[in-house]
Parts: sequence; structure tokens; C-alpha cells
Amino acid sequence: MLSSRPYLARALYQWLLDNDQTPYIVVDAEYPGVVVPEQFIQNGQIVLNIAPTAVRELFMENEAITFSARFGGKPMQVMVPQEALVALYARENGVGMVFGHEPVMPGYIDSLQAREDESRPTLSTVESEESQEQGAETSGSEEAGAREEAPRKGRPSLRVIK
Repeated sequence: MLSSRPYLARALYQWLLDNDQTPYIVVDAEYPGVVVPEQFIQNGQIVLNIAPTAVRELFMENEAITFSARFGGKPMQVMVPQEALVALYARENGVGMVFGHEPVMPGYIDSLQAREDESRPTLSTVESEESQEQGAETSGSEEAGAREEAPRKGRPSLRVIK
């Protein structure tokens, strides 16, 4: 699955603008691929105003947020990979969202896929002969009520109840 971060960031950005707020982003400036003005980095992070009046050519794509802006009067092209986006919030009241580290989704990174397939447990539907016999002996009134569970033995399994 794709990361939800770019979708949430775009929606939150639009929501802030619709409510006449000034959107700011917090960026992990030490993340690989981040291009920001280094003179404004503090504690490994930088806060950037991304309001339409502060930036030009803002693109919030699935891979990165890019825009051009002036810092100290000098134009600069800024690039923030989505993984480096720490937060997006309104300057006026602090309303927004902090983005945590997302887990790597299966199939998202090919190099991890094979390793995950080897170590990940699998679910399977198992109906033992014992449970089939118990189901055949159960009367209708017992089925409507609570059933006693047999003591669990061995590996856990997923059971389909119709």
C-alpha cells in the first residue's frame, strides 16, 4: 500500500486554506534528499511557511513536496520528501497534524518484500475433524446459545463461522 501521508497532507493543507489559516510545515532537515535553506535549520528541523502568498509553484506529490521561495531575498527551489514531513499545522492556532513514522507496508519496497514473506506468519482456515464432529452433534438450541470453546492445542488457527 502507498503511504497515507501525502494524501493527508494535501487534505489538511486545503482545509487550512479554506479556513483562512496559514499552513506551516515542520521538516526533518537531516533526512536524505531534503533541500532547504541550511541557515534556518534548528535542532535538525526547519519550519516553512507554505501559504500561497509565501511560495510559488507548490506541488504536493506522493513522493515529495516541492516549491520555490525566497529566503533572505535569494530564490531557492525547496524539496521535501514525504518521509521527511514531520508536521503540518496552522500558524494562527497550532491546529494540524504531526506525522509519525509509518510502518513499511508489504509490497511497498521490493527489497523488504522477500524478507517479510519469509518471516511473516500466515493465516489459514483450519477446521479439524473434532470440530466437525462437535458441530454435527450440536442441537439448534445450543447453537443459539454460547458455545464452550475446546482447550486450545498447538498452533492457533483462524476459524470461519457462518
